[in-house]
Amino acid sequence: MFKCLLIEKQNKWEKYKKEGVERMMELSEVFSGIKPLTRVEKNENLQSWFGAMGKQIDSLKHEDATVSGRKIVQLIQALQEVQEFHQLESILQVRQFLADTRNYLHQMIRTINIKEDVLITLQIVGDLSYAWEIVDSYTNIMQEGIKKNPSLVIKLRATFLKLSSALEIPLLRINQAHSPDLVSVSQYYSGELVGYVRKVLHIIPETMFGLLARIVSLQTSVIKELPTRLDKDRLREYAQLEDRHEVAKLTHSVSIFTEGILMMKSTLVGIIRVDPKQLLEDGIRKELVKHIATALDNGLTFNPKAKTSELVGKLETLGKIMDGHRRSFEYIQDYVNIYGLKIWQEEVSRIISYNVEQECNSFLRNKVQDWQSVHQSKTIPIPKFPPTDSTSVNFIGRLARELIRITDPKTTIYIEHMTAWYDVKTHNEVINMKFFSKITNSVGTAGLTGLDRLFSFMIVTELQNYLNALQKGVLKDKAWLEMLAVVSKGLSPSSAIISNPGRFYSQHTSRAQRVWPQILDRVLKVGQMQLLRKHIAYELNISCKFDSKHLASALQVMNDALLAEIEAHYKEPSKPYPKESNPLLYELSTYLDWAGISNPYMKIYVTTKNLEYFSVLSFLFVVSQLPKLTYAKTVGSLISRRVQDQIDGVPFIVGVQTLLRQFHPEIRNQFMLYLGQYVKSYMETAISSGTGKATELPNEVMTTLYFLESFAHYSGITRKTLAVHIPEPILDQYQILSTS
Repeated sequence: MFKCLLIEKQNKWEKYKKEGVERMMELSEVFSGIKPLTRVEKNENLQSWFGAMGKQIDSLKHEDATVSGRKIVQLIQALQEVQEFHQLESILQVRQFLADTRNYLHQMIRTINIKEDVLITLQIVGDLSYAWEIVDSYTNIMQEGIKKNPSLVIKLRATFLKLSSALEIPLLRINQAHSPDLVSVSQYYSGELVGYVRKVLHIIPETMFGLLARIVSLQTSVIKELPTRLDKDRLREYAQLEDRHEVAKLTHSVSIFTEGILMMKSTLVGIIRVDPKQLLEDGIRKELVKHIATALDNGLTFNPKAKTSELVGKLETLGKIMDGHRRSFEYIQDYVNIYGLKIWQEEVSRIISYNVEQECNSFLRNKVQDWQSVHQSKTIPIPKFPPTDSTSVNFIGRLARELIRITDPKTTIYIEHMTAWYDVKTHNEVINMKFFSKITNSVGTAGLTGLDRLFSFMIVTELQNYLNALQKGVLKDKAWLEMLAVVSKGLSPSSAIISNPGRFYSQHTSRAQRVWPQILDRVLKVGQMQLLRKHIAYELNISCKFDSKHLASALQVMNDALLAEIEAHYKEPSKPYPKESNPLLYELSTYLDWAGISNPYMKIYVTTKNLEYFSVLSFLFVVSQLPKLTYAKTVGSLISRRVQDQIDGVPFIVGVQTLLRQFHPEIRNQFMLYLGQYVKSYMETAISSGTGKATELPNEVMTTLYFLESFAHYSGITRKTLAVHIPEPILDQYQILSTS
């Protein structure tokens, strides 16, 4: 304000001087008798006196403040005296002119005293740079004041503006030196100050969420949901007037707090403009993130010593908590003027994505630090909680590992027709397809997608560890290479029949008895996680079709069209294909993963080299494990012959399929040729020995055929391709026996 006065000083001086001179000249004319004025007689003395006064006022100069100031005081006194001595008070118009002139002369004194020295004094007196640290000790007092009276925020605006003056001292010398660092230093100090403003005003969203917690409690536990039809006799029961009045009071309190912060106008703090609405939204987001992150961390903590899994119960409890938060947030959004659903989805997705990123760090060489994360924010930070176990970093890791623990192929059986896991000993259902909808209810689509991503990292790690162990151990050992060369030679050509299959195969598989358990463990883990990924994809796809059928349809059509275009390009390279710089494929695949339009069984997780004898090794491994399995018509799949064998058919088949999928298709074809030779050799032996009947197939053949059929199903191979390796009559006989 004072700066404005300083700028306008000369203009105002000239304006007041002009007005004073004009009035003196007019009075001089009045007393000359030329200008008629009611009841004013001609007076030459007064005429010449007022004319002289006008000239005196006109001669005043604002540059010489001291002389002009004294002269103005004398002029004011002279005008007062002339009014008293010449009885001019009775003439109303003259009295008014004299009063106006005195007033203008007073204004001129005030204007002439506007000096730059005053501005410097003001800056010295008002310098608040010393309070940069001290002011924090007053934060609690400010917050308590806001809590009692939200409108206090308007007064606090002046405090924040005052604090911004503290930036002037650090920037003074930088500005005088014309340093290019001025903007960056201003940005830093302004950011620090805005951070403090947020800290003070954060009491509003914090108090709001305290009230919101009570609303959540009332809405989820006390107030009953109104049915679509209601008997009038039960109207009082559902009215719950006291409880609804309590909700109304709490809602009103929330809206009062909102009104308090929104009354604070947009304020320039340093070089950053603070918008109160944005400030409120950021505060609400910060509190929401804190509450949701705490609920997820507390809700998904498991006791590893528990005899029965706590997972289902914990997910149901967490689902209720999350639903309560979401419903109350949805309810309150209109009263605080925010987009509740948008904020909810963005922040929950950000929390999950950040935790998935941190959990996946354990699988990465170059870890994503907090400051590098696109999901972490300084304004709205996602809290980090200490790990509760030695293997997982946060709740998403604990959820994934608990899911792996309860569906362990060594203790459970997966029955595909039931899409459920059953306990081997008790035969009780562990989890089924509906279980994955419980995960959606508790951690949302983002949580399910995050879980899927984490399983992908785990599968990659398992495959890499397996392949590294092979390359460094088995395939570098001379004894192993010699044995595999002998087996490969013995199986060539693949169309030949092995004369004594039982002796030939067991002779070679028994030599690697120590290695098979390690390979089996990895294969079962990969198969188990692939099954979990398949279930997650199904749940994501179903929820996408239900919640957003147009998006699901658009993505499906886009995916089909793009695949058709890529296939056309490979058939005829002149046709277009997306360039490496084109983000289309990458972005579309992200959308497809979130919509569940993907098949984990077809994924290639790792890049591999052509390993010598890999098809032979994989064949020997499968043949060594098949005797442990038997085809059970009651469940329609392979199950372990004995409980102590600790092997489940479906994860085993899926794991082998995934492993071979990482290599060139020729290796998989060679593997199937060896299995076809295995089946034909056993059939030939059974027929030649007379033990084989027309209506029966040997156990080895039956188990292998079921393995091959399932392998082809998970690999996307047709029966026609299978018939290349297995004679049609054997396949037909198998179909009859397996369905009868």
